Amino acid sequence: QVQLVESGGGLVQPGGSLRLSCTVSGTGSIFMLYAMAWYRQAPGKQRELVASITSSGSTNYADSVKGRFTISRDNAKNTVYLQMNSLKPEDTAVYYCNVQRSNFWGQGTQVTVSS
Repeated sequence: QVQLVESGGGLVQPGGSLRLSCTVSGTGSIFMLYAMAWYRQAPGKQRELVASITSSGSTNYADSVKGRFTISRDNAKNTVYLQMNSLKPEDTAVYYCNVQRSNFWGQGTQVTVSS
């Protein structure tokens, strides 16, 4: 059974940083073959793609986070990360980890950017 567990969310002031982690279990070593992504959903808004990373390490970002967020992966730990810098109040949302082109999602982690 594939499970995704996110961590690292919290309350941070504008301009601050957070690093989200998503550990995937139930896939064994084939995790390295999966493209992974981070999505977010703010109150009253649709879920949107924030960043994605392919099995070979190619990355893609939403325009709103380019230059501020970095997605990475550690295949030895079956973990994908989202480093978020220069956070803004509009980054406030629940952040979800996803195995791309699947219905495997994490439970989400809340990120709140507020002074």
